[in-house]
Amino acid sequence: MFNPSRNQARDFLFEAWQKFNVHAPLTSLEKIAVDIIAKHPEYHALFARRDQFVDRDYAPEQGETNPFLHVSMHIAIQEQIAIDQPRGIRDAHQKLTAKLDSVLNAEHEIMDCLAEMIWQAQQTRSTPDARIYLKCVQAKLVKFT
Repeated sequence: MFNPSRNQARDFLFEAWQKFNVHAPLTSLEKIAVDIIAKHPEYHALFARRDQFVDRDYAPEQGETNPFLHVSMHIAIQEQIAIDQPRGIRDAHQKLTAKLDSVLNAEHEIMDCLAEMIWQAQQTRSTPDARIYLKCVQAKLVKFT
């Protein structure tokens, strides 16, 4: 199983963005990453300056969003939707997209749920529970009804 270090994961994103900007061929996964970065213009300058940002830490308790984590979570969500894993995520995503009239906004709502599931697993030192994830996503659907 692929388990990159923090810097390897960050380098993947930096390199994908660099290749995109010089019109070099991209792998399928790089295309996904570039598409996500392109939809987040607030990150463009960051991904263009590896040396300045590769080692930067982001403190959520100070209201900072980690752009590397954010893009990586988009990638994870898109992969989950593609294979409908956990089962039902694809349908929930389609419904959220329709309600919010935006794929990006739907992914951001789902991302909150993914983060919650991961946080709970860390707190309880257990494996992530897909039921928590899907219950949260279903609550988002109700919220936007």
